[in-house]
Amino acid sequence: MRAEPPPLAADSTALRALLPTVLDALHDGAAARRGPLPAGGPEAVTRQVREALGEALPEKGTGPDEALRAVVHALAAGAADPAHSLCAAHLHTPPLALAVAADLAASALNPSMDSWDQAPAASALEALVTTALATEIFPTTAETGTPATSETGTPDALVTTGGTESNQLALLLARERQAHTRVVVGANAHHSFHRAAWLLGLPEPVTVPAPNGTMDPVALDEALTDLGGPLLVAATAGTTDAGQIDPLPEIADLCAAHGADLHVDAAYGGPLLFSDTHRALLAGLDRARTVTVDLHKLGWQPAAAGILAVRDATDLAVLAHTADYLNADDDTEAGLPDLLGRSLRTTRRPDVIKTAVTLRALGRTGLGALVDACMDRARHLADLVEKAPGLELYARPTLTTVLFRPHDLPDGAVAAVRRTLLAEGRAVLGRATADGRTWLKATLLNPHATPGDLEEIITLVEGSTPR
Repeated sequence: MRAEPPPLAADSTALRALLPTVLDALHDGAAARRGPLPAGGPEAVTRQVREALGEALPEKGTGPDEALRAVVHALAAGAADPAHSLCAAHLHTPPLALAVAADLAASALNPSMDSWDQAPAASALEALVTTALATEIFPTTAETGTPATSETGTPDALVTTGGTESNQLALLLARERQAHTRVVVGANAHHSFHRAAWLLGLPEPVTVPAPNGTMDPVALDEALTDLGGPLLVAATAGTTDAGQIDPLPEIADLCAAHGADLHVDAAYGGPLLFSDTHRALLAGLDRARTVTVDLHKLGWQPAAAGILAVRDATDLAVLAHTADYLNADDDTEAGLPDLLGRSLRTTRRPDVIKTAVTLRALGRTGLGALVDACMDRARHLADLVEKAPGLELYARPTLTTVLFRPHDLPDGAVAAVRRTLLAEGRAVLGRATADGRTWLKATLLNPHATPGDLEEIITLVEGSTPR
């Protein structure tokens, strides 16, 4: 007798029965880890996962409960947990519970965002949310509904996997607007611009100096004066290493004077728009032609949750593509929305669902309060570093990143402090190079972190520093 196939996610009773196993395994695995990441380094973690998994493809399966329990427990026990207050290395956020719950619905329903007949409600939801986010970046006038910074056009946004895809799309749109576009970036820019230029067949970006971590307007002016042809300047609002923001108003002025387009990589800093207290740090952002924002950073979404916003939706027309089985002309003419030009991908998850739930649940003020909380944590950690006699602060934080290092320690020893904490499973700190030196990096994205947690970071670093 042939066995019945396993139940599908559409069977909510079967799905509900499995959830306790997943949740218990997450809880027990985290308890077994006993810290922000597992101790022992790569070899120990690989061994533990291998022992828990056994055969990756057994001849006969173990059943859903055992498989879920074993694999999820092993992942949780071996995770670098961004929800742990001592896990503060990267722009890797602890996701909100409500966003994770919404992501479960996205996985269970599994709409594919490449044709309307696969995602009727999800495509309508995506259009509403992307319009709202684009308008947040490019405010419109109440009278006309057009961008306050442009005489024509309306803003729009595409959902992406994050900053790398968004920046690549921005360069693609620039190339399609004007052939032979030259890209100009600061020395502080994200590596994705160089990779995108390579993938798109564009010349290697021209790099201008970024003293003190931000693009130098004088050097940019000189570069734009010397360069001929169409130009795209890519500025940064929230650098990966130090969370710094380029002087956007000055850069926008230079772009206007030289006839260059402006793209702003605000993958990190973009959500400051939700904060009444800190949104002024993004002055000039709305003068860009395109803007990258990631909500899986200062938006507390499970990855991936990126967008590329455009000031004028007509710029996206170049992405149009037709595949008869997805968006035949007569279907489009009959009113079925065309989704194929909304991404370079074909099959893609409905990542907008978790974002829609978060925006509705928290609103601008709720998200702004989370931004403010993390900004406050960064300032408090910087205060602690300044008061610690054995530590040096790189600079007061602009966003939620704090760079610091033990006084008078060689770069190799600073890097070793970080690796010691990793190997012992006690803290996850990043590393950055600034002023030609190696710094420890704390990226504070956990609004639940306490002053005591920040003090423990200082204590752990001091305790791991060679004397």
